[in-house]
Amino acid sequence: MAIQWDVQGKSVIITGGAGGIGFGMATAFVKAGAKVLIVDIHDDALKAAANKLAPLGTIKTLNADISSLEMDQQIISTALEAFGKLDVLINNAHASKQKPFVQLTDDDLAMSMNTGFYPTWHLMQLAYPHLKETTGCVINFASGAGLNGQPTQAAYAAAKEAIRGLSRVAANEWAADGIRVNIISPIAETEGVKQWHKAAPEQYDQLVKSIPLHRLGDPETDIGSVALFLASSASSYMTGQTLMVDGGDIKLR
Repeated sequence: MAIQWDVQGKSVIITGGAGGIGFGMATAFVKAGAKVLIVDIHDDALKAAANKLAPLGTIKTLNADISSLEMDQQIISTALEAFGKLDVLINNAHASKQKPFVQLTDDDLAMSMNTGFYPTWHLMQLAYPHLKETTGCVINFASGAGLNGQPTQAAYAAAKEAIRGLSRVAANEWAADGIRVNIISPIAETEGVKQWHKAAPEQYDQLVKSIPLHRLGDPETDIGSVALFLASSASSYMTGQTLMVDGGDIKLR
């Protein structure tokens, strides 16, 4: 069978898709001919994303609080109503607070779990029957904060590592249905990182120097291209894997 990277006509959901890595992936998928539902909680960012991407292809936007199970159900139904099927679910959205571990509160942990882990879990369960019909795939997100135990990131790290565990179980259980589940752990030059660069240039430069490739990834061409790969049949023999798209910063064993 010939290798196919093409995602032309595939129906894709991207949470947190109006900014940062999410918008980079949305741009990559739209340019490749996919039909993309961009989900985000920020209206202005959604409008800006729509203005930029609508001329390039087929998109739909939805303002949704993914911490709500009712809204998660609406996300799936919106994609099905708009595109008639679901091929790819990308769980990218996540919010958290940075605090030293001893200062972390139950509310801080709840924020991270309710915007990261639980929506990933719920959306995967809700998407399952539709992904089974299309032999589709799930792309979830991990972080070096969890893999390395980055200080002040306990809530975020806990949720991200929980997502990795959940993804591996689903990959094993859903393989018989033809559904693949993989994980991206990125480092990218998002707008937030650019603002951090201005505020803390020495720390930014130190980070860049610590990365073997000496640069941060581009949300579209670096992270988005790997997401395209995972959504295509070029990665048809891969599931349950964590792909480090971080310039060589972390090397899994």
